[in-house]
Amino acid sequence: MSRLHLHPESHLVSRIGWLRAAVLGANDGIVSTASLIVGVAAASAATSEVLIAGVAGLVAGAMSMAAGEYVSVSSQSDTEQADLAREQAELAGHPDYECEELTRIYMERGVDADLARQVAIQLMAKDSLGAHARDELGISAITAARPIQAALTSAATFAVGAAMPLAMVLLMPRSLLVAGVSIASLVFLALLGGIGARAGGANIVRATLRVTFWGALAMALTAGIGTIFGTVV
Repeated sequence: MSRLHLHPESHLVSRIGWLRAAVLGANDGIVSTASLIVGVAAASAATSEVLIAGVAGLVAGAMSMAAGEYVSVSSQSDTEQADLAREQAELAGHPDYECEELTRIYMERGVDADLARQVAIQLMAKDSLGAHARDELGISAITAARPIQAALTSAATFAVGAAMPLAMVLLMPRSLLVAGVSIASLVFLALLGGIGARAGGANIVRATLRVTFWGALAMALTAGIGTIFGTVV
C-alpha cells in the first residue's frame, strides 16, 4: 500500500473560508453588543432599556453581518468569475500562448524548461482552465469565494457572540452591570481568540491578546460616551 494512503493529511488552510467568517462574526457580536450594553448602562438606563438595546443590537448586527459578508464576498466571486471567463476565452483563442505562459510559471518556480513544458501540456490536456485558474490566477476550490456560506456563518456566529454579553444583563444586578458585562465579555473574547487560533493553527497567546485588547478599548470608549451623555442628560 502506498505510504500516502497510510499518512493522510488534513491542512488547516481548508478551513479558511468558514473560519474567517466565524471568528469575525463572533468577535463582532461580543464586542459590538457588549459595547452597546455598557454604553447604555453607563448612561444610567434601566435594566429593561439595556436589554431592549442589546436585543436590537443582536438582530441588527446579525443582519448587517450577513448582508455585508454576502455583498463583499459576492464582489470577490464576481471578480473571480470574470477572470475565469477571460482566461477561458484566451485558452480558446490562443492555446499555444497559454501553454507557454503556464510553462514559464513552472520555470519561475524552479522546474527545468523541458519538464515544465511537459507538465503544462499534460495539465492542460486534462483541465486547461483549472490549471490556469490554480497556477496563474491563484483560484482553487479551497480559496474560492462562497458568499452564502460566509453570510450564514457570520450571521449565526454574530448572534451567538452577541447572546453572551446579553445573557449577563439577565444574570447580573443593575449595580454591577457595567463591570460585570465588561469582565465577562473580555473572558468571552479571550476564549474566542484561543479557539480561533487553535482551529487555525495560529499562536494562541498572540490571538487572545489581540482580540481582548481591541474589545477592552471598544467597551472603554462606549462606557465613557455613555457616562458623559448620561451625566449631561
